[in-house]
Amino acid sequence: MSMTLILVLLAVLFVAYTNGANDNFKGVATLFGSGTTDYKRALGWGTVTTLAGSITALFLSEQLVKTFTGAGLVPDTLVGSPRFVGAVALGTASTVFLATQLSYPISTTHALTGSLIGAGLVMGGTVHFDVLGSKFFLPLLVSPLLGTALISILYPLLRRLRLLLRVGRESCVLVEEQWVSASGTPGGAASVAVAVQQERYLGTVLAIPAQQALDAAHYLSAGAVSFARGLNDTPKIVALLMAAQVLSLRSGVALVGGVMAVGAILSARRVAEKMGKGITEMNNGQGFAANLVTSVLVLGASRFGVPVSTTHVSCGALFGLGAVTGQVRWKVVASIVLAWVITLPVATVLSSAVAFVLTR
Repeated sequence: MSMTLILVLLAVLFVAYTNGANDNFKGVATLFGSGTTDYKRALGWGTVTTLAGSITALFLSEQLVKTFTGAGLVPDTLVGSPRFVGAVALGTASTVFLATQLSYPISTTHALTGSLIGAGLVMGGTVHFDVLGSKFFLPLLVSPLLGTALISILYPLLRRLRLLLRVGRESCVLVEEQWVSASGTPGGAASVAVAVQQERYLGTVLAIPAQQALDAAHYLSAGAVSFARGLNDTPKIVALLMAAQVLSLRSGVALVGGVMAVGAILSARRVAEKMGKGITEMNNGQGFAANLVTSVLVLGASRFGVPVSTTHVSCGALFGLGAVTGQVRWKVVASIVLAWVITLPVATVLSSAVAFVLTR
């Protein structure tokens, strides 16, 4: 492998690392935010299920790989050029790395799109904006709105179903690793030293304790979101390696999936706090509802090769959930949306600068 291709490989792996750091926790943010489990367990579950989605991408990702090589968006002479791929990779990775350091959950898809535009304009002189609108902008615009709309419909329905099943809800505190009713402690939860308070569900569903059934469903839905993210995001990064003919599809997926996992393990904490605790307060059932919406939308998009952003969908679901429950923190929402708005132009500028240097 030539030195040029080695540098391209390292640049793309930088994208994979920053993607893992910014994105891997998003699927399990509700497990952490609702108190269903702690940060380490949530991160472990998200990393394993994301890696499973990355591996599955070997069989279901042809359309997404083709989309993010830049074919049809930029002049054909650029597709596969190591300099073009390097500019796109460095522009994308720099944008996502900066957002991660500032604790903002942004879309790698959005950053990658902006980098394709910037490098394409500098190196090729043009970008096919009709393709840009139909294949990139429309899915990115619609996906968070769908997430918000669906959770606004689904959560009230799930709440009504819980009442029909006569599943109650009670505030409890964790004392010596056992959940105790807050109303049953002298003076309530406030009297228990160093206690963790959480809502627990009472009753049974199909002869299974309601809380146990909900926790299992919540873990499964979080795993589904993480799986969908691995399935949807891995091909977008591997596409850069495939375009420059650095690695085969099989080797590229394995390497990118592994580096994404490393990025999550080492650098996910800041975005985890913003996603899990910053946007809205939530209990187990609300977190499950948000994950269910996200997993359905992202898995469906991956199946049909639509480049939606897991970030936009999952955040959109949390925005809608907080609005429905009245617990949303609008200042946090506004700052996240602003970060989304500037992601594309920032990535465009950074990739343009890299492309300018490489062409000189």
